[in-house]
Amino acid sequence: MSDLDVLKTLVPINSLAPNNYRELVSQARVEQFPAGKILFQCGDNDSDTYYLLAGEVMLVGDNGEEREVAAGTDKARYALAQLKPRQFTGMAKTDVTVARMESAVLDRLLTVDQATGYEVTEFDGGQDTEWMWRMLTNKAFNILPPENINTMFSRLQPMDAKAGQVIIRQGDSGDYYYIIKSGCATVTRKSDAGKVGLLSELGEGEAFGEEALLSGAPRNATVIMKTDGVLMRLAKQDFDELLKAPVVKWVGHDEARAMVKAGAGLIDVRLEDEHRAGAIKGSVNIPLYLLRLKAANLDPKQRYIVYCQTGSRSCVAAFLLSQRGFDVSVLKGGLDAMPRAA
Repeated sequence: MSDLDVLKTLVPINSLAPNNYRELVSQARVEQFPAGKILFQCGDNDSDTYYLLAGEVMLVGDNGEEREVAAGTDKARYALAQLKPRQFTGMAKTDVTVARMESAVLDRLLTVDQATGYEVTEFDGGQDTEWMWRMLTNKAFNILPPENINTMFSRLQPMDAKAGQVIIRQGDSGDYYYIIKSGCATVTRKSDAGKVGLLSELGEGEAFGEEALLSGAPRNATVIMKTDGVLMRLAKQDFDELLKAPVVKWVGHDEARAMVKAGAGLIDVRLEDEHRAGAIKGSVNIPLYLLRLKAANLDPKQRYIVYCQTGSRSCVAAFLLSQRGFDVSVLKGGLDAMPRAA
């Protein structure tokens, strides 16, 4: 049995569904430490979960209490000193091998399993639920309250689509949010000069149509089915209630100022010319139309505040970044609501 295979026997990892177990394994790190090495200190409030795979670890409390954990025993089926801040210092008594993973990742996967497993099976008659699990790996959905996820599944409407069918058209008003259950689609945009350009292709489990719903502006692109397929759509009212409200976090100017002082990054999602004409000091300009391309350059461990002129574009930006796992807030009212003295 390999080191990662041992994870199947550990608590609560052993309760994960196969898809979520595979995702956890892909992110877990197996590390070796020599005897005497400190793994973590009493009082630490770190973001990791440790499991002992080989060797022995000594846990020492701040009151001198000592506990030994040996690999392969019942105690080793549980994470080492998991309570945060940590109640014990963990030291390798012998050479050890540990599996380390982010506590938030494990908790997210457990939440998906435990909050939606029954409803997913019930909703689709116990068949063809793979697309739902793929969709739930989207990090924007992971911050939703479980009841929102369950309600969303009950309100999604299936829609058969044929190759060549236009699903949304540039310039139309937003009415639905779409998730591709099967098939694929192309995204195109017509320029002011009348030239049509291909922006991207979308496949199973991917979503589209959120920008017009978030901003209230007309559709900014056309989506056409490339193959036959099935879409799941969510009406605007349901999207606002179940997705927009919990995903998009608004902060006032005083709170934003305190967050920046504490290390949060500030992103101006207006156009380059707008930014040059006047912007909040210290902000980085990433126009909304470039955000998808440049999101990979942002630090996933940093908090961000996005702003625009009124809050419309930054609302879209926050949703897009949340889909990619970023901790992001929106400056309420944008620059138009800035206090005169700011």
